[in-house]
Amino acid sequence: MSSNKKYWKSVEELENSSIVEALRNNEFVEEIPTEEFLGNADALATSGTSRRDFLKYVGFSTAAVTLAACEGPVHKSIPYVLQPEQIIPGVADYYATTVFDGFDFANLLVKTREGRPIKIDNNTISGAKFSANARIHASILSLYDSMRLKEPKLDGKNSSWSAVDLKLKSSIADAKAKGGQVVLLTNTLASPSTEKLISEFIAKNPNAKHVVYDAVSSSEALDAFETVYGERALVDYDFSKAALIVSVGADFLGDWQGGGYDAGYAQGRIPAGPTGAKKMSRHFQLESNMTLSGAAADKRIPMNTANQNQALVEIYNIITGSSVSNSLDAKFKPEVVKAAQQLKLAGAKGVLVSGLEDKNAQLLVLAINQVLASEAFSTAGTRQIRKGSNAVVSQLVKDMNAGSVHTLIMSGINPVYTLADSASFVSGLKKVKTSVSFSLKEDETASVTTIAAPAPHYLEAWGDVVITKGTYSLTQPTIRPIFNTKQFQDVLLSLNGTPGNFYDYIKANSASVIAGSSWNKVLHDGVFVIGSSALSAGSADYSAAANAVAKSKSSGEFELVLYTKTGLGDGQQANNPWLQEFPDPITRVSWDNYVTVSNADAKKYNLTNEIVANGGLNGSYATITTADGLKLENVPVIVQPGQAVGTVGLALGYGRKAALKEEMVVGLNAYTLYKNFNSVQSVTIAKANGVHEFACVQGQKTLMGRGDIIKETSLHTFNSEDPEHWNEQPMVSLDHEEVKATTVDLWESFDRSTGHHFNLSIDLNACTGCGACVIACHAENNVPVVGKAEVRRSRDMHWLRIDRYYSSESTFEGDNERKENIAGLSSSLSTFNEMEKPGDNPQVSFQPVMCQHCNHAPCETVCPVAATSHGREGQNHMAYNRCVGTRYCANNCPYKVRRFNWFLYNKNSEFDYHMNDDLGRMVLNPDVNVRSRGVMEKCSMCIQMTQATKLKAKNEGRPVADGEFQTACSNACSSGAMIFGDVNDAESKVAKLAADDRSYHLLEHVGTKPNVVYHVKVRNT
Repeated sequence: MSSNKKYWKSVEELENSSIVEALRNNEFVEEIPTEEFLGNADALATSGTSRRDFLKYVGFSTAAVTLAACEGPVHKSIPYVLQPEQIIPGVADYYATTVFDGFDFANLLVKTREGRPIKIDNNTISGAKFSANARIHASILSLYDSMRLKEPKLDGKNSSWSAVDLKLKSSIADAKAKGGQVVLLTNTLASPSTEKLISEFIAKNPNAKHVVYDAVSSSEALDAFETVYGERALVDYDFSKAALIVSVGADFLGDWQGGGYDAGYAQGRIPAGPTGAKKMSRHFQLESNMTLSGAAADKRIPMNTANQNQALVEIYNIITGSSVSNSLDAKFKPEVVKAAQQLKLAGAKGVLVSGLEDKNAQLLVLAINQVLASEAFSTAGTRQIRKGSNAVVSQLVKDMNAGSVHTLIMSGINPVYTLADSASFVSGLKKVKTSVSFSLKEDETASVTTIAAPAPHYLEAWGDVVITKGTYSLTQPTIRPIFNTKQFQDVLLSLNGTPGNFYDYIKANSASVIAGSSWNKVLHDGVFVIGSSALSAGSADYSAAANAVAKSKSSGEFELVLYTKTGLGDGQQANNPWLQEFPDPITRVSWDNYVTVSNADAKKYNLTNEIVANGGLNGSYATITTADGLKLENVPVIVQPGQAVGTVGLALGYGRKAALKEEMVVGLNAYTLYKNFNSVQSVTIAKANGVHEFACVQGQKTLMGRGDIIKETSLHTFNSEDPEHWNEQPMVSLDHEEVKATTVDLWESFDRSTGHHFNLSIDLNACTGCGACVIACHAENNVPVVGKAEVRRSRDMHWLRIDRYYSSESTFEGDNERKENIAGLSSSLSTFNEMEKPGDNPQVSFQPVMCQHCNHAPCETVCPVAATSHGREGQNHMAYNRCVGTRYCANNCPYKVRRFNWFLYNKNSEFDYHMNDDLGRMVLNPDVNVRSRGVMEKCSMCIQMTQATKLKAKNEGRPVADGEFQTACSNACSSGAMIFGDVNDAESKVAKLAADDRSYHLLEHVGTKPNVVYHVKVRNT
């Protein structure tokens, strides 16, 4: 059976909290203030006001408001005097570009309207293999950040670029005369032109050097790879070639080594095949925190880092035939041995990855994959996106404090915020005669340097990038610089005395790289593939490395595991409201970072979470103390199912204060605990006073306790049983006979076989919960940001949410049977305690939910003003001007996907996000209107995109090709989980998916006949 598992969204729900049950049965958790618009309640009670009279009152008030609005403001526009040939008003232009900011990277298409970038899309041309994550989709909003640094500053005062140029040249000359160091401190550049420019600068200034600093370090993995292969780079794993994946502490579906592995991983996770047994890869995950990779794994083993090290040695022994003694905890050994044996059996179809920050551990990873001859592990096309060295950065700070650094030029980094020992860097900075920071904002570092140099956003800049060896990508501006900014490279050109600008320099430098192609073609495509050969492995003492790793021991009360959240990453975009309001895929909390603790540890230290009457989540505070006495006080606590006992997690990227709007100053700076660039620290935890109020959406908009939302089965059952067994169809009684619910209908349907009929297919096997679709939907559809307080009141405006479900191994029937057989108090306590154990290591499922565009939509039947209606092509439409905000439709929607505009979010100082200033509003899509207060809104299935696709095909005199129809979410989905198209085209991919044995609809027994199709999740257990 597919629906016999017990699913739960939170610890409170697992424990059958009465408040959770109450919230399930009460969608509107706060009393609706009817007296405000209906007058005296007693008078109404005696007047016998009918529904017709009520609507009459509402209609009159709406008409009055409309008449008053006739005297609205006049907005003047300036037309083109000479219209540019390449711009057609109302028609979008797309430019290929590439982003790399030192942390995130992708090959992109940028959608512009009348010279204004408004949306990020993925570049799907051959060779463009890296797609945008949630942060990159949101970076379009960071372009229009009103808190950006607008002009250069000298000693805190507004200045000019000529003054900056003069100051730098004189300082460099002074350093050369006095024998002082000139240091260029940058993030990883991955730009051959910039690196060549820096080499030329150092050649002209022998006292200069270049130091690379990655805020979130991969130094140990880089050191190991450089030792064996002689190149400072990272392996670009291809998980599509792996039948068995073992991950030891590597969240490769998150930000591990840059991320971007989800597309390849998903290819092996979809059980497909025209004939015979259908296969999928198998995935073991050993980790401390619950991560996206752990959520996707077939077998997840929660353990602390010390045991992960021992497990790695055990795997090394089994794969290589070695016998290095280790102290792996006995309770983990059977599962680890099983994973290692299956890995050895898989051979070249197996792969092992690890996030352990230890050079010796990373050497073992290389050794294991070499012995396996893993096809997923290739030294050709290595990743060039991390180059930093922990030792070199530490030495620089010492040199600064010793007074040997005369001039420090920084670009793309914020060490005052991101360095653990920030105080040492600041004290050293005071001894540097001239310091400059090229930055988008006057951040923590730029505010204390001699010169604050405004850098352009990547959408305003030129550049070239080598993300992986053998590829060459270009970055091009899609808008003229908004502020008085200048690229770091253009300043270097001036310091070198090289004529021209960086565009000329890149173009000249690219000639030798793109031989056989042209500059214009590469610029048009965005990427050029050169190809590279595999590196030859050198020698390394793997046995000594294994013995060193085996000595790893846990120390202290807890292991603190620092990580980067899907939303904020390393914190560069902390002032981006889209990312702040983005719910974390695992905890579903926005506007915060927090310490995650296991259920067992939470009970031991009396740390609690509680859902309160208005649906909000409250939690305890804790104080974290490191082994050397450093404290982080009043850290909010989230009780996280799946957290390894004895470990706690905390996200980096929060706690920033400089150059941020007040609303975005949230969370605590976990970088202060990132000592020696090690994400694992020994700490103690103590409960602190107070209660923290979280903005958590997981307990909101529940589907009223229905247990068949997620359907899943095992691969064995999927292959051995008929679909009726693992994709059970709901049955109803008709004429005293049981028939499928989908065959019974209260409505008379009309013919939908002519024209287009749109469906969206969502494969639960391929969805990793990454959230790129959520941010893309925000950008395309002008979805407003409401802020922490409103999210807490269940008033978030996301048109698309990704529900996260935990599941236990037990069935509903099994749970009920065990409860009925309880005998006595002691039996009751032990039984309920045993039943809560699935919370220690639950299985996880992600389910994107948006308007289901039901062919028999319950919202349409209850709308008193026909504001919502059905289109012939399958979409459920909203006429916002007709809506009077009764919210009947939301009450009647079984999927809880409609949003009510409680306030005016546009041009409202109470919601000081991007819609409150002219610059921020430049990101708005002119094809989608901005909704006003008092109306319902929800997913439109991006009707403006489907209409534009049809018009384009019509103008070109051809039918629409399969794959051309897209929604914002399907376009953003890099894993292939979301496929959109026309089911009336029998050969289309979506039509075949809709007819697949795994397909089902949410709440099929309700009879709404949705146009969103889900696919049963199959686990390879």
